[in-house]
Amino acid sequence: TSLSSTCQEGSHRLHRSLLYLKLTGGETPIISKMKFSAALFASIVLGSGAADAFTAGVRRSAKVSPVSLRETISEELGTPCEDECAMDSFPNMPASVHPGVVTGQAMLDLLDHAKENGYAIPAVNCVSSSGINACLEAARKNDAPIIIQFSSGGSQFYGGKGLSNKNYSAAIAGAISGAFHVRTMAEQYGVPVILHTDHCAKKLLPWVDGLLAASERYHAKHGEPLFSSHMIDLSEEPIEENIDICKDYLTRFAKIGMLLEMELGITGGEEDGVNNEDVAIEDLYSKPEEIFQVYDALTPISNMFTVAAAFGNVHGVYSPGNVRLEPKILTRAQAYISEKLGDKAPADKKPVSFVFHGGSGSD
Repeated sequence: TSLSSTCQEGSHRLHRSLLYLKLTGGETPIISKMKFSAALFASIVLGSGAADAFTAGVRRSAKVSPVSLRETISEELGTPCEDECAMDSFPNMPASVHPGVVTGQAMLDLLDHAKENGYAIPAVNCVSSSGINACLEAARKNDAPIIIQFSSGGSQFYGGKGLSNKNYSAAIAGAISGAFHVRTMAEQYGVPVILHTDHCAKKLLPWVDGLLAASERYHAKHGEPLFSSHMIDLSEEPIEENIDICKDYLTRFAKIGMLLEMELGITGGEEDGVNNEDVAIEDLYSKPEEIFQVYDALTPISNMFTVAAAFGNVHGVYSPGNVRLEPKILTRAQAYISEKLGDKAPADKKPVSFVFHGGSGSD
């Protein structure tokens, strides 16, 4: 069962795969070994060379080393998990990675495991509880982790048409409601989930502010944030402003163990009412110098950030030949930053965690 066939709900789709495994160096980056799908980026996970890593790489095992965890939501609410879902740790994963929503160090351990074992974690935009359940079922059938996320428009839809969205109140309430549904059901399905929000442009920052405030209150009571991570997408703003605002958010995120995803360069196409089909071609490709500028500014604050750098990827489906992917941009960026870091560069020479948005843009 593939995620692309299981999670069919309205307009949301498996549109992004977070390749925290970081591109390999040399002439053949790992992305070249994977097939690009049209509207879906699922073949990065389920296509040639990747499907086995996605499923077999995290196959369940009978022997699990128990670890001490915080009180689970199933314990708190008196809805105990049963059978194989009643696990303190997910098999063949770092001991910190458990069924349910993972945050903080457990989330970093999961992302590092993906990198080391050569698989990607798909992120699915959901707009209803049934869509969330479909994603959890697909993850369970594949014995694999998944990222479940909400956009601003999807969050408002989750809240219902009867609510006013003045000051993004419906989008905030809808996302929080969805977050509690994910937290409750992810443990029942017995799969690790990264709970994320998608593109947040400058005008949408009040939406994320409301969610961040909810995570801070949740952290005060439970010792972890409500959400695992948020995306701040200021790619249409001057790079200095983009970085400065992301620094402010990362400082606040780091206090509660939350990860920041920032975007550099523009993902083409159209999604959730944001249309970038007419942007300048050069804006679809990030520069190594800019990626280093982000890395250099954010790393002193926290290592809990990822970069959605652009390499020509787009949202949507277009005629063949209209989209030109240049994933080697990311490989060159890793090499450039490693050279800048010198002896401080990581042993694998891949200091940046990249996020892939959209798909190949064509059939």
